[in-house]
Amino acid sequence: MGGIAAEDGTEVLFKAACPDCRAHVELSAGALRLAIGGSRRSTFYSFTCPGCGAAVRKPAGDRIVELLADGGVRTLRSL
Repeated sequence: MGGIAAEDGTEVLFKAACPDCRAHVELSAGALRLAIGGSRRSTFYSFTCPGCGAAVRKPAGDRIVELLADGGVRTLRSL
């Protein structure tokens, strides 16, 4: 996962890979969801692969959480 930040005000895109079809895609902040839980196991990001339609859920460490949150990804915090 890596973010593409644009300083000119254009939309931020994030690179991700689908484990099902192996597609490498660029997703807008609106296409991603970030869930921050009380542990590493319950902190993840998710998206629907535009290539095959699979629901993808991947763990998110501190750096990924920071990139996604700073890029405007909708965040759900749970206890």
